Order: sequence, then structure tokens, then C-alpha cells
Amino acid sequence: MWCYRGGSISTEPRINDRIRVPEVRLVGPSGEQVGIVPLAKALELAQEYDLDLVEVAASARPPVCKLMDYGKFKYESAMKAREARKNQAHTVIKEMKLRPKIDPHDYDTKKGHVVRFLKQGDKVKITIMFRGREQSRPELGYRLLQRLASDVEDLGFIESNPKQDGRNMIMVLGPHKKKTEAMAEAREAQAARKAERQGVAAEAAPAEEEAPEAAAEAEVEADGSAEANAEA
Repeated sequence: MWCYRGGSISTEPRINDRIRVPEVRLVGPSGEQVGIVPLAKALELAQEYDLDLVEVAASARPPVCKLMDYGKFKYESAMKAREARKNQAHTVIKEMKLRPKIDPHDYDTKKGHVVRFLKQGDKVKITIMFRGREQSRPELGYRLLQRLASDVEDLGFIESNPKQDGRNMIMVLGPHKKKTEAMAEAREAQAARKAERQGVAAEAAPAEEEAPEAAAEAEVEADGSAEANAEA
């Protein structure tokens, strides 16, 4: 009985002399249909074009093969996958913990973090932690959560209403902007800052170049004055 003993199974297509079929349906370098040709003829054409013969549809009968630069194809595919991963939006749930009797300064600091998270397109889980006798005053936590939700309503909304969870009270805020929109805006802002810095540098360069010219003009004027005094 056959038994698989491990090892990785290659997912890459077969190319060139690794293709072992009598004939293939050949596609040319520009996507044109060449038709069904013997494998030897397809390999000969690949050599003639200085390209690879790549099996792109192994399950077809006969298999479909294309003439292409396989190294370039792999590189471009890797770049596309990398770009897709970079633009992929991952929803993240941040957490912020507060006390029912938080002082104004700490509240402003915590609210600032919540604002930043929502601007980034992330959800925020707000947790009010009760201690001791505070547990008998859940309305303090509820009012604090409502106040926070009201303060950031232009950036987010209440996705999960406040609810008691043991000694804590929890509320979840969701961002108005999608993660992809927030990422796009961040990239645009970064590009704008870069362009602004380059513009400032470009403006400063001519000023530095003008300085030696001004000095040279002043020197010429000084020489002229000295000659005039000598003649007098």
C-alpha cells in the first residue's frame, strides 16, 4: 500500500524539460493561440524566442503551455502579492481602560488615544473598571461611556452598547471610516509632507547659489571704488 511520508508538494508549474507529455496546446508570448503542437516543437520555439515553456493549465487535455520569461513572471507575481498584502485592511480592536472617577487630564489623554485609533480605522473597546464600592454605582461608568461616545461621535459610533461584565462595564466604538480609507488618507498625507519638504529644499537651493554671486558683485563694486579714489 502506498503511503505518503511527508515532504512539501511543489505548487509551481512545470517548465521546459520538466513537462512530460507528447503534445501541448501552445500559447505564444503575446497571448496568441498557436494551437496543438508536439512538445519537441514547443521547446524548439521556446529556445528560438529565448523564453521558457510554462505549463499554465496542467489539467487540460492536452495541457496548455505558454511561452514566457518565467523569472520575470515570478518576480512580477511576487510584487503584486506584496502590494496586495500592503493594501490589505486588517480590522484591529484596540482597548482603552478607564476608571469611573477619572480626573479631567487623564480623561483627555485617554480620549486622545481613542481619537487616534478611530482615525486609523480601528475599533475601540472601552472598559470601565469598578473597584470596591464603585461597583454599586454602575451609572457612573455608563455616564462616562456616553460622554466619551458623544465626544468622538464625528469619528466613531457605538457598535456595542455598554454592558456589565463582572466588575467591568464594556462598550465598543466603531470607526466611521473603513480601514482602507484611513490607510489611503495616511499615505496621501505622507506623500504631501514629502512633497512639501522637497519644495522647501528646492526653494532654499537658489538662495544659496545667489549668495556667492552677490558677494562677487560687491567685490567688483569695491574694486571700482578703490580705482576711482586712486585716480582722484
